[in-house]
Amino acid sequence: MVPEINIWAVLLATASSMVVGLIWYTRAVFGRYWMKAVGHTQESMKGSGTGAIIITVIVSFVTASVLAGAAAIAQHFYGGNFLFNTLLTGLILWVGFTAARMVTHDAFDRRPAGLTVLNLAHELVTILLMALIIGLFGISAL
Repeated sequence: MVPEINIWAVLLATASSMVVGLIWYTRAVFGRYWMKAVGHTQESMKGSGTGAIIITVIVSFVTASVLAGAAAIAQHFYGGNFLFNTLLTGLILWVGFTAARMVTHDAFDRRPAGLTVLNLAHELVTILLMALIIGLFGISAL
């Protein structure tokens, strides 16, 4: 069985992740702390970020697609409210994959705990916004 997904929801969820990142990591929000925590300076941030943006769009599309597919499977399994199931699926996937793996890697990389929390919170907001969009659109694009 290949889960049915709403491609328009996936595309909008992909775009939403870019908006969240743009706001989250701007210097006026958390960008100054992030730059300091990872060791960037104004000088090191100069230049083209095109490659990183392309990678982010691709990875965000994959994430939104997997979330939409997992939500469709959860919906077929549990039934009930698709929006609720999608938000719960997003939370479970974030805890089980994103948070668990990031904490492990950051512990071995000896990253500051504040940086780990900042990045985990960013990922949580991103995933839950994607889930909200996917949940509101529903499964079928028809």
